[in-house]
Amino acid sequence: MTSGNVFKSALAERRPQIGLWLSMADPYMAEVSATAGFDWLLVDGEHAPNDVRRTLAALQAIAPYRSQPVVRAVNGDVALIKQLLDIGAQNLLVPMVDTAEQARQLVAATRYPPAGIRGVGSAVGRASRWSQRADYLDRADGEICLLVQAESVTALHNLEAICETDGVDGVFIGPADLAASMGHRGRPNHPEVLAAIEQAMKTIMGSGKAAGTLTGDAALARRYLALGCTFVATGVDVLLYAAAARRLADDFIGAPVR
Repeated sequence: MTSGNVFKSALAERRPQIGLWLSMADPYMAEVSATAGFDWLLVDGEHAPNDVRRTLAALQAIAPYRSQPVVRAVNGDVALIKQLLDIGAQNLLVPMVDTAEQARQLVAATRYPPAGIRGVGSAVGRASRWSQRADYLDRADGEICLLVQAESVTALHNLEAICETDGVDGVFIGPADLAASMGHRGRPNHPEVLAAIEQAMKTIMGSGKAAGTLTGDAALARRYLALGCTFVATGVDVLLYAAAARRLADDFIGAPVR
């Protein structure tokens, strides 16, 4: 863990960042994934069983490697965000952000007073290296990278205002929830959903903010990168393992009866 924020700088400089989703909720697998050389690794606290302690373990496992951890909170709860920042999460992804008002509240949650409402407890936190970083309170606000998820029809209607929120570094389009919101649940590759995603990405990039998403479709990931999308996750650890394990079993014993 170093001062500054490599991932935030890369987004600001519009350097494409290729990521992997960590849903195994296991620090050992997080470290294995870190050896692969991805630019960023998403520690998922929304749809994977990662609590604060397990998230901390994942951050510690990833720390020696070049991959930058991004932590997805289960929601935008101010107290939870405080805990995640204190354990050393610099890059936060917050789901289900539908309005600019929500985005402003999240920005405030990541800033110390007087700029925000983050509780001051860094002296006993990993974020300051337990007070070894004497400049932490002065520099912390600028080192946090806040990414918000736009994943509903309402969010898309408010996307320009969300992007205009000072302190939001990037907007992540959540394909699965967006598809459900548009009436195409379980079909994130529906043409209407794909068209909405691309238009949203253009709006985000046009605002000067970084655009991101997750897709296991390699061709689609490359298309989004070609459009100028900055942070793209290209797979999910548990699904990669499941596919490989099932392939191996099928090669030797045939497909399981379901």
